[in-house]
Amino acid sequence: MSVLTFTLIMLFGAWLAGFIGSLSGLGGGIIIIPLLTIVLGVDIHYAIGTALVSVIATSSGSAAAYVREGITNMRLGMFLEIATTLGAVGGALISSAAPASVIAIIFGLTLIFSAINSLRKKSEHVLQTSSPLAEKLDLPGTYPAPDGTPVPYGVKNVIGGFSMMGLAGMMSGLLGIGSGAFKVIAMDNIMRIPFKVSTTTSNFMMGVTAVASSVIYIQKGYIQPAICMPVVIGVLLGALTGARVLIKANPKKLRLFFACLIMVLALNMIYNGIKGNI
Repeated sequence: MSVLTFTLIMLFGAWLAGFIGSLSGLGGGIIIIPLLTIVLGVDIHYAIGTALVSVIATSSGSAAAYVREGITNMRLGMFLEIATTLGAVGGALISSAAPASVIAIIFGLTLIFSAINSLRKKSEHVLQTSSPLAEKLDLPGTYPAPDGTPVPYGVKNVIGGFSMMGLAGMMSGLLGIGSGAFKVIAMDNIMRIPFKVSTTTSNFMMGVTAVASSVIYIQKGYIQPAICMPVVIGVLLGALTGARVLIKANPKKLRLFFACLIMVLALNMIYNGIKGNI
């Protein structure tokens, strides 16, 4: 395969990854890593490094808009980033030493979990009270309602959410994904933060978490500009396209379609990991 053909395939695949990631809310890494490893035969460690770079690019672009709109809880995000950063560094160190087949199996299982979680019915809950620790750390906040009025909300179970964020960071560093499913569970289910705030704050945190783990991959030589550049461009273009389509599309049907697609990719990764093809 020539360099031009390889680059064009990566560019189109990354566009598709950004498009699907934008519509499903699960990020582009779930498509990029199977594309690079199974289709193009790239070592999974290089694929993870490339996926982390794409996470940084997409998170930086979309997080700025959410912060500007006042939805993201930056104080909460910066506090929880302590856990995700430590977890990300640990996950990256484990990934650099772990066999590729083991990482592929873990990646597949994580995709299955993410697909199931994406189909879960999201209920909006707004707590009016907070735990003493949350009040002491000044974590409660407000987000704008559709008419622009601020809606106050409380925060619960800070320790439980912080612990879950450590796991989310470790999975991000280990697998090169944003691990948004784990972060949203930590904030939405455990800390009882409104879903709109938890998703936007998770997006804000993804880039910082990816930066922490990508340092390890850079030191190991697993981030190659020749691979990363077309992937970053393609993911950004795909995410922009997906955002436009999402406005007119039926979100329930999209979630079901992409959950099935992700399940197929997950089973493929697990199969190839067990067979030792990766």
